[in-house]
Amino acid sequence: MGNLYTSVWAKSVLNLGAAVVVSAGLASSVQAKMMTCDAHAFGAKGDGKTKDTAALQRAIDQCAKKSGGVVHLGSGTYVSAPLDLKSHVHLQLDKDATLLGSPDREDYPIREDAKWRKVSLIHADHAVDIGITGEGTVDGNGHVWWEAKAEDHKRGAPEAPRPLLIDITNSKQILIEGVTIQNSPQYNITTFWCDGLTVRNVKILNPGRTAPNTDGIDPVSTSHVLIEHDLIDTGDDNIAIKSGLVERGDPNVPSTDIVVRDCILRNGHGLSIGSEVAGGVRNVTVERVTFAGTRQGIRIKSARGRGNDVGNFVYRDITMEDVETPIEITNYYTGLVKNDPGQPVTEHTPRFHDITIENVTATGAKRAGVIMGLPESPIKNVVLKNVHLTAATGMTMQYAQVSQDGLVITPASGDALTKGPGLTINGK
Repeated sequence: MGNLYTSVWAKSVLNLGAAVVVSAGLASSVQAKMMTCDAHAFGAKGDGKTKDTAALQRAIDQCAKKSGGVVHLGSGTYVSAPLDLKSHVHLQLDKDATLLGSPDREDYPIREDAKWRKVSLIHADHAVDIGITGEGTVDGNGHVWWEAKAEDHKRGAPEAPRPLLIDITNSKQILIEGVTIQNSPQYNITTFWCDGLTVRNVKILNPGRTAPNTDGIDPVSTSHVLIEHDLIDTGDDNIAIKSGLVERGDPNVPSTDIVVRDCILRNGHGLSIGSEVAGGVRNVTVERVTFAGTRQGIRIKSARGRGNDVGNFVYRDITMEDVETPIEITNYYTGLVKNDPGQPVTEHTPRFHDITIENVTATGAKRAGVIMGLPESPIKNVVLKNVHLTAATGMTMQYAQVSQDGLVITPASGDALTKGPGLTINGK
């Protein structure tokens, strides 16, 4: 089963180097022939009270020993501490099955290789061909962690590490399909230094702004990614494509060849690239995405000391309703510097380039947006084609090279476009 769910990648017809995925159409028939390890047969109760951690891990380990298979969770609620998913094992949850994170915070140890976070409910390291599929639910019991964070904040104490919900590191061929993922303590789905991630027909649900830092899907230094037909309603970035934080000592590994299509994004902070892009991000295509009530829409963000090569992006056929800021492309994520004189270029000066945004309609916005490069690193080759933005206020641009064809900004008051220093539009 080593190649089950493998995606075949090719260059996009957009000539941007972005990837197009051809799914393995025979996945379901192949899966039917795989070994099945039923959770109940390994002692899982699924009664919503008993901790089933040991039983579920035994099922995963047994399937892994037999060269792979499906760990099946039938109807019930399976309370669990962190589970270690192994190569060639797919966790399958039936419609009435819920994997529920243990409410006991001491069940989640600190990751020794990443002390800023705890071990997640589902984690995998150096695994190949893994999956989380079915029509069931993975629930992180996040309120336990959100309340603790709020209490720490109230006391002025440093923020304690939290687990992510699904944390996959140094792995390949990852499929997450069909399931509902909700109430994460922190990020919902995060991959670090991975290759080959598909998230399809998934619902990610967190209770808006009362669930802090609950990014929906974060590919970090991850390549060959397909995110499609997903509903993401969360308390931070709906999707955030990243490649490491300099201050944390992350390696400079880029995220590349990523497709996001046919998704609905609600609440949250929109579809972000950044701000931590120490390794850069290249070749991203976003198409047929609907934003409803998010804070931002198209968001590319970084800052001095956080950047690298960031570009070759296409956004097209996008609809936004009641999005606060439809377009935000900024190298001042950590704070705007007025009358900025510029600074020397370093390895981690953000270098934004080749960003095409076309066929975009946004209504009900607070401000149309910003496009802000740095004096020492202007944004190169931004194309705005058939972009219609209706907002309370207009757009600001500076230190950017912009080409527009059919850009219409309709503010309720003030100027449609405020031009700052270092801006050229259509060569002028």
